[in-house]
Amino acid sequence: MAGTYSQIYIQIVFAVKGRQNLLQKEWRDDVFKYISGIIKNKGQKPIIVNGVADHVHAFIGLKPSTALSDLVRDLKNNSTNFINDKNWIKGKFSWQEGYGAFSYSHSQIENVYNYILNQAAHHHKQTFQEEYMDFLKKFEIEHDVKYLFEWIQ
Repeated sequence: MAGTYSQIYIQIVFAVKGRQNLLQKEWRDDVFKYISGIIKNKGQKPIIVNGVADHVHAFIGLKPSTALSDLVRDLKNNSTNFINDKNWIKGKFSWQEGYGAFSYSHSQIENVYNYILNQAAHHHKQTFQEEYMDFLKKFEIEHDVKYLFEWIQ
């Protein structure tokens, strides 16, 4: 839309169904590149996509012409098909329902980028569940535990 200017930075976090460690190191980067391509092809700005075996962080510059829920739906659907078409796992791959979305100011881009870049090291100190609960607390997001991801212990 002419005359519309925005600066919206969102970190999206979503997990493998059942929190299984299915995103194997050998092909994980291919999945992250694919997700970045989806973001770009949807007219959005992929800043960084990274994660570990059981979840993904995507940091994007979001244009207001796209609903975040539509973008996440497309990321999850298309990347699921990509992983299944490659036959990288036995059975069918899928993501858990739901996602987290957290907004940031322009001044926080470098910190968020580095946080996402260093996911592997970060998760040597903190579980995904702890990380996700910290996000909900930090951003003061009301939630019902029964609707959070299926946590494996």
